[in-house]
Amino acid sequence: MSEALRTGSSTELVLVRHGVTTWNRERRFQGQIDIPLDDEGRAQAARTGRRLAGMGPDAIYASDLARARQTAEPIAAACGVGLRIDARLRERHYGRFEGRTHDEIRRDQLDAWRRWREREPDFELPGGGESLRAFHARVRAVLLEIAGRHPGQTVIAVTHGGVLDCAYRIATGMPLEAPRTHDLLNASLNRIVWDGRAFELVVWADVAHLDDALDDVEARP
Repeated sequence: MSEALRTGSSTELVLVRHGVTTWNRERRFQGQIDIPLDDEGRAQAARTGRRLAGMGPDAIYASDLARARQTAEPIAAACGVGLRIDARLRERHYGRFEGRTHDEIRRDQLDAWRRWREREPDFELPGGGESLRAFHARVRAVLLEIAGRHPGQTVIAVTHGGVLDCAYRIATGMPLEAPRTHDLLNASLNRIVWDGRAFELVVWADVAHLDDALDDVEARP
């Protein structure tokens, strides 16, 4: 069977988390700071491109942040499809959390750390960060727009761990407040389908093309 999953007039979205970065390893909040892939991340991107080469996607999108673009470029080259950049696929804006490690935030911003850990939907992260509810609404809007633009097609979107977390919750009905139980792995393939009424989960955290994968993502409490 082809890598592509064709379901009549449904649109399949293959969501790919970017490859690993130095800050992923340090458990440092990246958010919307523009961090490039490290050497392993670039190797993961190449492997992901080879894995997806036979899928025959109709379109490929990516966040405008370097770690997503650098993951998407070898995928687009392997698939022979042009790359479309959409800033709405960016990671959540983490405000003053960005650039800092989990331990540093827990030490210096304990109340904000606690409210983030408790997944308060309307808590806006200090320093101009997004609330979970606003972030979730942004992700839902861009996924709906992309799916509506490509009825009956297969689309790859290279994005970030927090975006994947929102997509999982959208496709499964998991509440924003619920603790995360699903993996958000670097360079993983995550498939959801839009049937014109709702998103449905197909496959999650597929890393058959990798030797190892990291889940460091900021959204894990």
